Amino acid sequence: MANPNQLASQALPSLIICIIGLTAAGWMMDIYQHWEVFTQVSELFILVPVLLNLKGNLEMNLAARFSTSANMGQLDHPDTRNALVWGNMALIQVQALVSGSIAGIFSLLLGLLLHPDETVTISNIILVISSSMVAASVSSFVLGLFMCILIIISRILKIDPDNIACPMASSLGDVVTLAILAGCANLLLDKTVSNLGSWLLFIMFSSIPFFGLAVWRNTHVRGLLFTGWTPIVIAMLISSGAGLVLERYVEQYQGLAMLTPILCGLAGNLGSIYASRISTCLHKGVQEQFRRVEWILLSMNVPIQSLFLAIVWFIDIGHLDLSLAFAITYFIVSVISTLAALKMGKSMTLAFWKYKYDPDNYVLPYLTAIIDVICTSLLVISFSWLTATGYAHLHEPI
Repeated sequence: MANPNQLASQALPSLIICIIGLTAAGWMMDIYQHWEVFTQVSELFILVPVLLNLKGNLEMNLAARFSTSANMGQLDHPDTRNALVWGNMALIQVQALVSGSIAGIFSLLLGLLLHPDETVTISNIILVISSSMVAASVSSFVLGLFMCILIIISRILKIDPDNIACPMASSLGDVVTLAILAGCANLLLDKTVSNLGSWLLFIMFSSIPFFGLAVWRNTHVRGLLFTGWTPIVIAMLISSGAGLVLERYVEQYQGLAMLTPILCGLAGNLGSIYASRISTCLHKGVQEQFRRVEWILLSMNVPIQSLFLAIVWFIDIGHLDLSLAFAITYFIVSVISTLAALKMGKSMTLAFWKYKYDPDNYVLPYLTAIIDVICTSLLVISFSWLTATGYAHLHEPI
């Protein structure tokens, strides 16, 4: 496990890649929102944040579990390594397929509550659920395999995977899942392939027992088959609150849709790195240097956000009024959010460990969901204050 002196040099590149990935995801969503399938099936707008939160939690849990296995030396033995890789790959398929169906159904129900006058057709129900499950399954396979390879290579190169795995899983997961979701939904909207959605739905649900049996036969991951579902589902409900706040104000404030995933993503990833490191220390029975690591991670926030704002200003995206007052306010919100993520990451990891729950399977879903709500709310409050005081012009519709 890397000492605090190596933390910044190892984590900074992955966090920069994370910011690039989150920016790319926001840019992609800006394009997809004008596609015919998104304009005709409004539930897809609700599905996107719910699915990305669920999928992100699965991949970050995998990254945290596998990082702990690497730091404990379990990946140094070929037989154990292979069993852990294939066991975790089968496990994440079960979790992705079930989570994908939950996300699809939840977005449809939320759509009915928000828009009770709109009629939801059977074809739209099949499109939303099948697209969600396909996107979750395919992206989990791609990202799961990538994360396993990345962590194994990190172990060989003596790089602490706790410092790089979670940010990489978070950023790349959003981009891959969004691309597959939009592509699949767009394909299923085509009337010439009207039965494809039903067949995909049948295949996806039929494959769950197959992957479940593979997990059950693997002693390394069998215990995870029926555990860890509660935090994932509760995190989905919590993060939907952030989605509702965003939906309420996204058309009222310029740049809100673009800044929200960046702010939530960076704060959440810094908190996840910290929680993952603490979990590894607890499993290994060593002491983490809490205060020093907290300050290192907190100090990394400002330069990364500065780089992001510089890119936004240079490319002129997001329709932002980048005044000095806006920049200072945004940095204050970012620091508060990151500090909250670090403190919660530490407290939650120690609390779950105290009550005999593995933090690798429980902390990150709750942490990222709560941070999503905090960041989104703080950003809306800051936008409201800047607009009310006249320090920035953000109130015009996009």
